[in-house]
Amino acid sequence: MTRYLVTGAGGMLAGDLREALRDRDADFLSRAELDITDAAAVEATVPGYDVVINTAAYTRVDDAEAHEADARLINAVGAGTVAEAAARSGARVVQLSTDYVFDGTATKPYAEGAPRHPVSAYGRTKAEGEELVIAAHPDGHYIVRTAWLYGEHGPNFVKTMLRLAGEKPELNVVSDQLGQPTWTRDLADQIVTLLDSDAPAGIYHGTNSGSVSWFDFARQIFELAGLDPERVHPTDTASFPRPAPRPAYSVLGHDGWFGAGLDPMRDWRAALSAAFVAGAVVAA
Repeated sequence: MTRYLVTGAGGMLAGDLREALRDRDADFLSRAELDITDAAAVEATVPGYDVVINTAAYTRVDDAEAHEADARLINAVGAGTVAEAAARSGARVVQLSTDYVFDGTATKPYAEGAPRHPVSAYGRTKAEGEELVIAAHPDGHYIVRTAWLYGEHGPNFVKTMLRLAGEKPELNVVSDQLGQPTWTRDLADQIVTLLDSDAPAGIYHGTNSGSVSWFDFARQIFELAGLDPERVHPTDTASFPRPAPRPAYSVLGHDGWFGAGLDPMRDWRAALSAAFVAGAVVAA
């Protein structure tokens, strides 16, 4: 029987992995229970597991600009430490990564093998994490890049829009950033499907299919919530200056799934509708 270890158990994705792995032998450890920056603790914990899914991460994108060393310790060094321990014990490792490893200047979906070119501290640390995981465990790694996550178990854009809808008569949302809203329940199921398959080690883009701007995403949220989408107005990124640059184009290609004989994740619209039906999105 396969034994699974999920790190970063307090995060949004880990919450849905609990459901996806509910009938399996799986342990979920929070940062308080396993700090992936503690090499000795990781080395003592990983043996005995067949799969390690590392969802632990420093995700405060703007804070990382001033605290890159802290972000690097978790996103890069910690990820490498987990992969090294997994390689020594013979376990496969899933490393969650991000669209921020790219600069967002593309005009067509980023292929899995596209050169990394991060432009933020967060992106640099996650890109280095990918490289360290691949180097540590070349034949037993899955890098799963994702983006624009929303779900039941943590703060996210969908919950924020629903909350603000109850507080403000109108909202301004940027229309010049394009990406792929991704439901964490779909991503959790896709990771399990990947692990159950004979897919080769490598990079896979774990995002729902299609693409949309934040503005049109917000309008779709309003429609599904029975609210007037005309309350949402377009604006541009320059109107919301933030410490970390945001990729203008965060659309990821899915050829890796086809190459492994697997279907990519469903369209973002279908996923969002399903999330509403399931009651997985409520105001924060």
